[in-house]
Parts: sequence; structure tokens; C-alpha cells
Amino acid sequence: MKAHPAMTAFRVVLSILSATVAFAAVAFGVHWAFTDPSSPLPREWNPLRELVVTDPVTPVTHFKLRRVLDDPDICLQVLAQGGRYQSMPPLVEGERCGIANRVDLSGVGAARLRAVETSCETALRVAMWEQHGVQPAAEAHFGQGVKELRHIGSYNCRPIRGARTRMSTHATAASIDIRGVVLADGTRIDLLSGWTGPPAQKAFFQELRDSGCQWFSTVLGPEYNALHADHFHMQNNGWGTCR
Repeated sequence: MKAHPAMTAFRVVLSILSATVAFAAVAFGVHWAFTDPSSPLPREWNPLRELVVTDPVTPVTHFKLRRVLDDPDICLQVLAQGGRYQSMPPLVEGERCGIANRVDLSGVGAARLRAVETSCETALRVAMWEQHGVQPAAEAHFGQGVKELRHIGSYNCRPIRGARTRMSTHATAASIDIRGVVLADGTRIDLLSGWTGPPAQKAFFQELRDSGCQWFSTVLGPEYNALHADHFHMQNNGWGTCR
């Protein structure tokens, strides 16, 4: 028996209204979960809440990090959670060199650094790496944390090695070179000897390289070429090279 046209139209309208009500209910629930202070949704899972360096890493962490890095003022605020630094005026050195949002960084998390001038973005990426990569790896392989990250600089107004016209990312402090660590008990471990050294050191540095690739777009080390045998070049931008 063929349905009456009016009845068919009524059912279509009813279906549309039901779908609209269901969508509105879901949208309200999502909005409440993301914005209401009493929501049970953990902060680290909420893309609208601030990035906290020490929060567990979730699928939304990198989204939150990118949002922070897009705002120079917020970058400094978040860096203050996990870094020790002095904010500095922007540096302009020629047409292709300088540091925007410049900081003098002396520590991240539990690790100190020899004071280094760099960008807030680079510093914050180092802070995330130290918290979620370096310290867990040290505890896993040596049963203790890291008290110092040893580096060989960040800002350097120069072209890429072997290139005359293409500037290095060091020219804008968009990278930092890490050469090793000092453990909590004072033991110094360098990449140059550790990469092919005792098993624990080899595994530690491989884990540092791999975890660095989670926070930097490019990480180059001993597997890349001989120029990086003694340090990890950790770079903010790039095409995802991790060697």
C-alpha cells in the first residue's frame, strides 16, 4: 500500500528534526566538555586548555604546542613552566640573521644548560624534549636523571656548511646542537663516544634521537653524516628528517 504523500513528508521532517536535536545535544556536550571548569575531561586531552609542559603527551599535545608557538607572548608564558630564561630584545644582524622572541636559556625542567641565546620556539621544544624524552630515557637506561644538557650553540649567522648562499637555520636560532648530557651523579656522556659505545649508552642516544624527532621537525646525528658525529642538530622546521 502506497504511503500518503503528506505522511511521507511528515516522516521526513520528523527525521530531520530528530537528527538536528541529536546533533545539537552532541554539540552541547562537546562544548561543555571543552569549556566548563567542572568537566571531567583531563586538561591534557582538551585542545582548548593551555599547554602544560609536564602534562602527559596525548594526541592533542602537538596541536596545543603549534598554537602556543604561533603566539610569541604565550610561548614565553609556557616556557616559564619548564624553563629558566631571561627574555631579551629581538636581535637583527644583517638581512638574513637574527633572533625574534629571543631568550637567554639556562635550564629546562631538571636539567641546566650553559646559557645560550636562542628563540623561544627552540627553547620550548627543548623543554618538551627534556621532559618527555631525555629524562625518561636516562631513568630507563641509567637509573637516574639528567642534570645538564651539553650543547655547542644555537644562534650562528652563517650559511649551511658546504653551501655559499643558503643560510643555516642557526642564523635565526631555529635550531640547537646537543652534544651530550651529564647524569645526576656527575657522569658525563658524549654522543661522539656514546653512539658506538657501551650498549646502555648506544640505546640511550638512539632513544634521544628518536624522541627528539617528536618535538623537532628535523634531527640530524651520526647516521646522517660525519659532520654530525659529535652532536644532534635539532631543528624547528624541515621535512621530518630523523637520522
